[in-house]
This record gives sequence, structure tokens and C-alpha cells, in this order.
Amino acid sequence: MGALQRVARAGRHWEPTWRYVFNFTPTVKYRLAHPSLTGEAGRVLRALNEHGVAVTSADRLNGTTALFQELSVAVIERERVLASEIEHARNAAHHLVAGQVQKEFIYPLLGQRPVLDLNDIHVRFALETPLLAIANAYFEMYTRLRYYNVWHTFTTVGPAHSSQLWHADRDDLHYVLKVFVNLSDVDAGAGPFTYAPGTHAKGTRHTTPACVAREGNTTRSTDEQMAAVVPAHEWVTSVGPQGTIVLADTRGYHKGGLARQRDRVMYTCMFTSATALVELFDRPSQLTLPADTAQAFAVQP
Repeated sequence: MGALQRVARAGRHWEPTWRYVFNFTPTVKYRLAHPSLTGEAGRVLRALNEHGVAVTSADRLNGTTALFQELSVAVIERERVLASEIEHARNAAHHLVAGQVQKEFIYPLLGQRPVLDLNDIHVRFALETPLLAIANAYFEMYTRLRYYNVWHTFTTVGPAHSSQLWHADRDDLHYVLKVFVNLSDVDAGAGPFTYAPGTHAKGTRHTTPACVAREGNTTRSTDEQMAAVVPAHEWVTSVGPQGTIVLADTRGYHKGGLARQRDRVMYTCMFTSATALVELFDRPSQLTLPADTAQAFAVQP
């Protein structure tokens, strides 16, 4: 790697350089549009900025109720079609070997890499206002959709591992916005998503917790290690009925999926800046971009 490349890579870790050099065009175009969020979407954005996490619901977040109902029907049908495969995956999850990195406890209903289809409800749910609008407002730039799927999380009895332990995502340098939608009722026994508020880049808690394991560049921490940084009584746990929606900057510390008593079914999608190098779906040979500017930017190559 040459000297200029090293300087550029180092500079990208400084937020203003990442924003105004590497993401200049999506930042300026977004700000020229002068968008504003009001009502529940505005409240969610304020909570995200302050805490790194916000909890709402399809009923409260205007514009998602009908989409959620369509999504629920699609997932019920998907579970019916894949019933035998799901049971096979469940049996594998019950025979986890200590130290394994793979998430055998999560079965992705859309496969590991779904093919991007703009007519698919799993894509439309992510791209419709207000979710995409909140993502763009949080980043203060037009963002890219990088991932979408439905996770069926199985109950397990082994020790917590992988994403069941506290960790911070590394899919982008400064912000990573993920959306989690409960498609089943989720209580403490179903492995709810849990977040340590203030540990995101916009927050004030930037102390790195001690770790119990490492997986590449990602560290994993226990509850005790996380509690030394953020007291347990402040953690945000996304228990709630079907239709509960959690938005979180997962560059902050979080965990989920340690289901001990009942399965969890959850839709998720992820937004990053345009300069992030991750894209966790496959593209069709041809793709007609939407007319809407924000939607088109979110899915363009």
C-alpha cells in the first residue's frame, strides 16, 4: 500500500473526512433536499442520536402498518414452505460445539444472500418512508441498503457465543443503522435484542469493555464485562409483541439471540454509507432504479 493510500485510509477514520471527502456527494445532495422528520419518526431520530437505539412499533410509526401486515403474511408462508428445512436447522442448533463461530442458532429464511428484488416486500419494507428517511436523517446523507433478511432464532442450551455476546459491528466506519422488527412476540426468554445506550459514535460512552473472545476484528464481551461500562439497569431490551420495531446504531454495543424458552422470528435490514464495502445480497443482471431519489440511491450499485 502506498503512502497516499495509507493517509487516505487513516483520514477516513476522522468523521469529517469520511463525511465531506469520501461521502461528499450523498451528504450534499441530502442536505440540499432539506428533509425533516416529525411525529413518531422525529422522536425515533432524536432517541437514535442521543442513545443509539429507539423502540417503536408498526402501529406508531406512520406508514408501516400495512407493510408490516404484508410482511407478516409473507413470512408465515415462507415458514410453511421451509418447515422441514427449519426443523433440520433446529436439530443442528441443539448440537452446537463450544467455540464455534457460526450462528447455527439463526436460520435466515431468505437464504444467506437473497437476490435483490425491488418488488419483494422484504425490500420494500426497508425502502419505504419512514425507515429509509430515518436512516438518511441519522447519517445526514443518503444511505445504501446493504442487507435484509428474516431470522428464525432457535432456543439453545449451550453457553452464549457469537452475537449472543456483547459486540459492536464493523460494517461501516462511523455509523451502522439496523432495523429489527418482531414477527413473533418476544420476551426475555426469546433472546431479545439488547443495547448499551450511549456506546455509539454520537454517544458519550466510548470506553471499550473487556472481552472474553475475539472473532477477527470483533470482540465479544460478557454481561459482567459490559456492566462495568454501562450499568445493566440502563440496557435497552427490545421485548414486545409482534410489530415492535427497534432501530439501532450497531456500531454501539449490543447482543441478541440467546433464546432459552421460545423461538424468535424477526425481520432485519441494514443501512450504511455509500463508501462501506459490504453488500450482503446478490444483484440481478438488470435492475430498474426507483424514481424516488432516496430509494434509487439506496439500491444503486
